[in-house]
Amino acid sequence: MLTWIALLRGINVGGKNILPMKELVLLLLELGFEDARTYIQSGNVVFRSTGELKHDITDRIATAIEKRYGFRIQILLISAADFRQAIEENPFPGAIDHPQTLHFFFLAQTPDTPNQAALNDLKLANEKFVLTQRMFYLHAPQGIGRSKLAKRVEKLLGVAVTARNWQTVCKVAEMVRQFDR
Repeated sequence: MLTWIALLRGINVGGKNILPMKELVLLLLELGFEDARTYIQSGNVVFRSTGELKHDITDRIATAIEKRYGFRIQILLISAADFRQAIEENPFPGAIDHPQTLHFFFLAQTPDTPNQAALNDLKLANEKFVLTQRMFYLHAPQGIGRSKLAKRVEKLLGVAVTARNWQTVCKVAEMVRQFDR
């Protein structure tokens, strides 16, 4: 059994693409996945699966949501090992005491030509970021709502992203650890 984290984009935001988490859990169970659990209403799901390919899992979930709810969303599927690695590689360990200031942007793929100059130009004086092949880490001490960089990161990287703050990352990591026990 493999443990996966599905990060759903664009659900339950501004009254659009409403998908109750209890219903999402039931849908995943109907699809044959096991031990599905969610955290908050923004689409953080941990579940287990046997031997399917990542792309197949993502497509099955997105198709089932579209059939049942009438909208198609993007899903970033991350293995438990990759999720743990993202946490271990956090370049801003000093920011974890202020979880609302530290954000993990999970990338759908490695950016081919990120606009590094524009990323640097948009960041506020006290903001810091690190781009890796799979992640964009942002420490925004004034909050993500005031960050011009946070608002434009997807466009400047040229790949789909979904962001989670440190508190959410830790809660999801704890859900993953429960499977390891």
